[in-house]
Amino acid sequence: MPQVYIMSGPSGCGKTSLCKAWLEAVSDLKLSVSCTTRAPRPAEKDGVDYHFLDESTFLTQVKLGAFLEHAQVHDHWYGTRLSDVQHMLSQGDDVLLEIDWQGAAQVAMRIEHTVRIFMMPPSIAVLRQRLQKRAQDSVQVIERRVTAAQAEMAHCDEADIQIVNDDFDVALQALLHLKNKEKHTHSCVK
Repeated sequence: MPQVYIMSGPSGCGKTSLCKAWLEAVSDLKLSVSCTTRAPRPAEKDGVDYHFLDESTFLTQVKLGAFLEHAQVHDHWYGTRLSDVQHMLSQGDDVLLEIDWQGAAQVAMRIEHTVRIFMMPPSIAVLRQRLQKRAQDSVQVIERRVTAAQAEMAHCDEADIQIVNDDFDVALQALLHLKNKEKHTHSCVK
């Protein structure tokens, strides 16, 4: 039966790169593309990386109950459309959500038998270096993300599995091992 995997962790811990590699390695795992009100970063494509919505459209969809989860993170709204997840599960695919810890808690309350994964950086210093190396944010934004990361990491115990991304290949192998475990339960949207 299809399974929902939820990947959370602070900005810069390697979630997106690991999710991409995991998706490439496993044919029956599909990414649910989240919606956001933030502007696209260079090379991001609408409908591929995110569904980019203006704030008015996003909040209207919230009122209509279109989101499985939603939260405001770093001054922007993010959310997962319920219909997207239901469609993938109905097709027999496992679903991967790359969302923050707040959204992960909301999804776990609505979908039984989710697997919550929390990706951790090896240290705050390494996290800061990774954010600086991305060269996508100002110094002020990076420091705000580092501060937010410390608060987010306080929620790592809420996840079923914690993975420290110190070595990309080791972290990916942990994800592949998790996916290959025999499933005893299935996901069911409440």
